[in-house]
Amino acid sequence: MRFQSLVCLLLAGLAYGQAAQPATPPAATPPAVGAKAEQSASAPADKAPEVKVGPDDTVITLKGFCADAKQQGDACKTVISRAQFEKLAESLQPGMSPAIRRQLATAYSRMLRMSTAAEKRGLDKQPKFDEMIYFARMQILSQELSRALQEDAGKVSDSDIEDYYKKNEPSYEQATFARIFVPRAKQIVNPGVKPKTAAKGGTQAGAKASATATTYQPPTEAQKKASEEAMTKLAAGLRARAAKGEDPDKLQKEAYAAAGLPGNAPSTKMERVRRTTLPANHQAVMDLKPGDVSEVISDPNSGHYIYKLVSKETLSLDDKVKTEIRNTISSQRYRDSMQGFQGNVDFNDAYFGPTRNPAMPPLPRGAKPPAQQAEDPD
Repeated sequence: MRFQSLVCLLLAGLAYGQAAQPATPPAATPPAVGAKAEQSASAPADKAPEVKVGPDDTVITLKGFCADAKQQGDACKTVISRAQFEKLAESLQPGMSPAIRRQLATAYSRMLRMSTAAEKRGLDKQPKFDEMIYFARMQILSQELSRALQEDAGKVSDSDIEDYYKKNEPSYEQATFARIFVPRAKQIVNPGVKPKTAAKGGTQAGAKASATATTYQPPTEAQKKASEEAMTKLAAGLRARAAKGEDPDKLQKEAYAAAGLPGNAPSTKMERVRRTTLPANHQAVMDLKPGDVSEVISDPNSGHYIYKLVSKETLSLDDKVKTEIRNTISSQRYRDSMQGFQGNVDFNDAYFGPTRNPAMPPLPRGAKPPAQQAEDPD
C-alpha cells in the first residue's frame, strides 16, 4: 500500500528534478577487458561468474531522451546509476524485491519522459498543479509520520513484555476440550403431492419424470418451533450425561442422528485452545477444571455447545509468546498514538450531504453483522 500510494507522487517529483538538470548524469566507465578476463579465469568452472554492479554503474538508459536539445542520435540519452535508482527505491519502499524494482524502473522511465513533456506544455504552471503538490506533500508527510509512529510503537522492552504477561496470564492458558455441538433444529422434510401426469402431446420421458417426481413443502412455523424445542431439550440431556462421564464422541453422534444430519458426526476434540480464540460468550469455559462440563451455551444462529475440559496449561514466556506480546503491545501503542489525529471534526451536511454509510466499530469476536442477525431470527 505504501508503495502504491507513494510511487506516483514521489516519482513525479523526482522525474521533474531529474529532467531539469542541465546535463545528464555521467555514464559509468565499463570495467577493463583484462579485469573481466581475470575474473572469468578465477571463477569456478561449474559456476558462472557473479555479475557485480557498482554504485556508479548504469542500471537504466533512456535512449533518445536528454536534457540538451543539441544532442542527437546515440549521444542523446539519459543514464541512471545504481546509486541514484536505489536512493529512490529505498525512499519508496525499503527492501524492495527485484520484481518490484523492475516495475519501478519501468514506471520511472515512462514518467520521466512524460513529466518532461508536461513541463514543455506548461502544465506545471496551472493553478491546480500547486494544489495537487500541496495535497501530495500532506499525504507523504502523513505517511512518514505513520511510519515513525510505528517504529516508536515497536520499541518494546523485555520488561514491558514480562509486565504484560503477568497482568494477562489467563490469556496465555492453553486447553484441550471435548466439545459437543447440538444443531439448533432438526431437518424437516414434508413430502408434497405428486404432480399430475403430463397432458397429451407431451414427450414420453417428460411424462415418466412427472410421474416419479415429488415436491416438498417447507416446514410450518409450528414445526420449526417444535423442532427447536426438541433439540434444546436434547442438549440439556446430553449435557447431563456428559457430566456423568459418558463418551463425548458417542453423544455427538446421537446429536447428529437426532437432528437428521447426513454423514459422520465431527470429532469433539479441540486442542491448543486459547481464551482469545473462542467466541466471547464461550470464553468462560477456560475457567473450568479438568473433568468439568460446562452448562449448555446456546447460539440462536447455530445451535448449542457443551464443553468438557480435558486438560489445561499456562504457556511459558518463550520466544513465540514474547513475539506475540511484542506485536500486541506495539499494535496497541500505535492505535493509541493515532487516536489524536482521528475524529473530533464536524462536516457541513448541507454541503457534503448526510453520511450514508457511517463507519461502524468492529464487531465483538463471534458476533454476526446486523444484516445476518436479521436473516437468522431467534
